Amino acid sequence: MDIRRAIQSLVKATAYFFTTCLFLIAHAALADDLATFLSDIPPAELAAGADGYGPISRETKVAPVLKGRDIVAWAFLTSDFVGTTGYSGKPIHVVAAIDKDAILTGVKLVKHSEPIILIGIPNSKMIALTEGYKGLDLKAEAATGGEAHDLDIISGATVTIMIIDDSLVRGGIKVARALGLGGLAPRLDRGPKREIDMTHEEISDWGTLAGDGSVRRLTLDIGQINTAFAATGDARAAKRPESGEPDDIYIDMHLALVSVPSIGKSLLGDAEYKNLTNWLKEGEQAILVLGRGAYSFKGSGYVRGGIFDRIQLIQGDNSVRFFDKQQRRLGDLATSDSPSFTELDIFKIPADAEFDPAEPFRLQLLAQRAVGAIEKTFLTFDLGYKLPEYYLLPAAAPVLVNSDSDEAAAKTALWQRAWKDKTVEIGVLGAMLLVLTGVFFFQFQATANARLFYWFRIGYLSFTLVFLGWYANAQLSVVNLMALAASLRGGFTWDAFLMDPLVFIQWFAIAAALLFWGRGAYCGWLCPFGALQELVNKAARALKVPQWTLPWGLHERLWPLKYMIFLGLFGLSMVSMPLAETYAEVEPFKTAIILKFVREWPFVIFAVLLLVAGLFIERFYCRYLCPLGGALAIPARIRMFDWLRRYKECGSPCQTCAIECPVQAIHPTGEINPNECINCMHCQVLYQSENKCPVVIKQLKRRAKTGSVDLKMPLGQPPANHPNAKNSPVS
Repeated sequence: MDIRRAIQSLVKATAYFFTTCLFLIAHAALADDLATFLSDIPPAELAAGADGYGPISRETKVAPVLKGRDIVAWAFLTSDFVGTTGYSGKPIHVVAAIDKDAILTGVKLVKHSEPIILIGIPNSKMIALTEGYKGLDLKAEAATGGEAHDLDIISGATVTIMIIDDSLVRGGIKVARALGLGGLAPRLDRGPKREIDMTHEEISDWGTLAGDGSVRRLTLDIGQINTAFAATGDARAAKRPESGEPDDIYIDMHLALVSVPSIGKSLLGDAEYKNLTNWLKEGEQAILVLGRGAYSFKGSGYVRGGIFDRIQLIQGDNSVRFFDKQQRRLGDLATSDSPSFTELDIFKIPADAEFDPAEPFRLQLLAQRAVGAIEKTFLTFDLGYKLPEYYLLPAAAPVLVNSDSDEAAAKTALWQRAWKDKTVEIGVLGAMLLVLTGVFFFQFQATANARLFYWFRIGYLSFTLVFLGWYANAQLSVVNLMALAASLRGGFTWDAFLMDPLVFIQWFAIAAALLFWGRGAYCGWLCPFGALQELVNKAARALKVPQWTLPWGLHERLWPLKYMIFLGLFGLSMVSMPLAETYAEVEPFKTAIILKFVREWPFVIFAVLLLVAGLFIERFYCRYLCPLGGALAIPARIRMFDWLRRYKECGSPCQTCAIECPVQAIHPTGEINPNECINCMHCQVLYQSENKCPVVIKQLKRRAKTGSVDLKMPLGQPPANHPNAKNSPVS
């Protein structure tokens, strides 16, 4: 009876457990919609004075925000309109409200699973930053291509912030266009982009080009600019008018799209047009800007900052600012009947600007006037441009916007922007990986001089800690692996992982290194926290801090702890990713590396205790507790080569390498455990040591006794068939 009751109780408990899990999963699935999120947000937090919500529209997926019976704003969920997949592989949900003028009246971060935040950054900080988007003018964002505001970045959460920023700007503009708010109209896509007819190469004079719109013009005189500044109401600007007669030219600016063959050859001439085509790469376009008068469209700011701050090209929601590398001066025009100009400049439009030469665009001129010692006021004037139809191939029929292709393009542009912003850091990391690969391939030569290799390793670890860790925040984590697994289960996409280029490159390099050298390539050289442990231990040794060597039996039984921790976290992530990320606090990486110990005291104490343990037992955390090391050791079993050289005497009778191995990865019998080895190459230094290696010492004595010296064979390097060779080295 007792057994039967126990079985019945177990069955009931199991059924209850699975029922609860199914309920939680179903509830979580239902929770990720606008209706559920709005039920937890007081209306007044999305729009001042609001007291209720209207029904959610099925077509637009927005809900009216009501003040009495009046609609004061419209609430929307960003993930309903744009991709918001974060680093965790799950969406970042933000609810925002937008008023009739296309201004955000309220923003709430309602749900996310970002490990970068959960592990290292207070959620309150993320909420405050997200709510700071209240007041964002989406009309200005649409006019400038999303560049009308400054992007605030929180250290350690760059990817997450960029995704939130992108989703609010692009999602908000889509809602504004769908509802016609702020004068923003729905966008149309005319199907495949219209292309320039490259066979049209007719040469025309200046009069013809100016007459048919191939060259467009903006002219302002002194009287007009003085009147415009006076109309701003700024008395300081009105008191400092431009000198000269009202009819004198302030600026006479002309614009032409010279990447069009007919226009380019007519204005530049054949030779200069050929230089232009050689300068432009595939997908790039070029404009010619001409100017004369009292005001320069170039100014002098680009000399100091490299950017032309008085002009920008605007097309739809995109804007292009030009840098000095995108500009070339033109000596003279090829047209004999053109006016004379004091400024003749060609500007390159990069391919990633998403510029369409077949669509209208405008060149915006920024006119500035000093109103104080260092203060200025500004006005903008637009020079519109539309390429004449006969330069284009026939158009296709208009169709609605393909939102899927637009979304994919926007995601691609977002991670490409992240890579572009990290160009220098990517180059430095590439150099680090190249140097490390060279050392690994030529390890026998690299370890020939013990003292030189010691300081090389100290320098490399220091650079890893300072650059990869404290500067670039490129510390890898077991959470990365859990996020990858979650992404594979829920529909894999590269976009979120490509958002952090340094982390992505390291994982790519590790995948290759596991086949050749095992986990030690990362753990022993590229892990910032591992570097911190080893450097702190080196300092402790210099200060005569006693070093503890655990008995081999105890040491061997502590090894599995890190594998158990990893498997526990991985299994927990299959049930609840947020819970797994919380327990992943067993990694001190965020505390010690990303946040540089600026964190709540329990986390700091935990990280410090691990480092203190490392003062007495080198790399204590790496040896016994690191789940990332355990995770990397599992696939490292498939490595293809045994690079570390050994003698048949290693382990029997010689124990030098086993005793001096900094992580006790060498068995008393002489075998190197590749799962625990960090590839520090200290054993390879000893392999050639004339003072410590008994085999080398024996060779020296034999040579001294016989008086024969083989100049072709360095000490410690017997041939593969030599009786002292335990393993054939890979060369």
